[in-house]
Amino acid sequence: MEQSLSRQDTGRIVWLDVVRLVAMFTVVCCHCTDPFNFFPGTSPDIGKIKFWGAVYGAALRPCVPLFVMITGALLLPVSGSSGTFYRKRIGRVFFPFLIWSVIYNLFPWVTGLLGVEPRVILDFFPYAGEDVMRQSFAVSLGYIGGIPFNFSILDVHMWYIYLLIGLYLYLPIFSAWVAQASERAKLGFLALWGVTLLLPYYNEFVAGYLWGTCSWNSFGMLYYFAGFNGYLLLGHYLRHHDWSGRTLLLVGVPMFAVGYAVTFVGFRHMTSLPDYTDEMLELFFTYCSLNVALMTIPVFMLCKQIRIRSERLQCALANLTLCGFGVYMIHYFFTGPSVVLMRTLDVPISLQIPLASVVAFGVSWLLVSLAYRCFGRNTRWVLG
Repeated sequence: MEQSLSRQDTGRIVWLDVVRLVAMFTVVCCHCTDPFNFFPGTSPDIGKIKFWGAVYGAALRPCVPLFVMITGALLLPVSGSSGTFYRKRIGRVFFPFLIWSVIYNLFPWVTGLLGVEPRVILDFFPYAGEDVMRQSFAVSLGYIGGIPFNFSILDVHMWYIYLLIGLYLYLPIFSAWVAQASERAKLGFLALWGVTLLLPYYNEFVAGYLWGTCSWNSFGMLYYFAGFNGYLLLGHYLRHHDWSGRTLLLVGVPMFAVGYAVTFVGFRHMTSLPDYTDEMLELFFTYCSLNVALMTIPVFMLCKQIRIRSERLQCALANLTLCGFGVYMIHYFFTGPSVVLMRTLDVPISLQIPLASVVAFGVSWLLVSLAYRCFGRNTRWVLG
């Protein structure tokens, strides 16, 4: 059902600001689950820690797909020239990405200069290994040298920025097809993309190769319909469609429930195996999987139904849009310590993740907002 988009006088699409708030907060929550799902050391409460990490971790999987859907909803089809688009979009994310990647990777060395115990690094970065614990400048320099190729174990959240730059490079090309494609053609693309969402499970449980993939070819028959470009098109498509409250209740709720059940049960099963690999651990948490898509779509459509009439709330959402990239850049410094704070305060394990997320999200947003207030537009070179 076609629908005119609800905008405020400023031209903002307010419900997309709501989607952004949900995506931003849930990604912070997701990183607050890391000290639970990757708990360093032992504890008499390890069973509860792992359980609640799975409970929240499974529910939070829509966070990244929502970001990509926002991008598709706002930018497809691309207007203007490719050169202008690249300068505006990639230029805004590249410098903050580079600056904060360096800062994160220097952090262990700086803690060594300050005489901080190496184990404190684990409070910040649950994935940190033995090399990081040496607090060596040479190790930090090695990670910094690897930035052109990939993220490190100290700035794990930067994986998304590599993806985002790739999506920006791809968008003007994909846009040419989106601009002239019929609704039927778009649905056909999404249907084929939906098939690819099952491939991670086929490859894990049935066979490693399918539809032309083999030891000398990783690009199978539906490769060009796979990946996050499906979420781009999905965001563009759903922007112009609405679900009634009845549809949300009768279709959306069961979709989310089924997706969540598969994600939670699958993750718990894989992590119960004695020798699970990183790939097995992440299998049911994979963003480009059918179970996660089933959760993401109802969340997106629910956010479309939310009407914000308070001018104060509209201004807050607009401020988060301005600060959102900066919040993403710096929040990973606060997720681990926020969890440590909750444990120090003896907060019940079942509440530690959401409360730690509120602290990490609030502190990150406050700091970025203050930076914009103090330094104005120049802040974008550091915080996006």
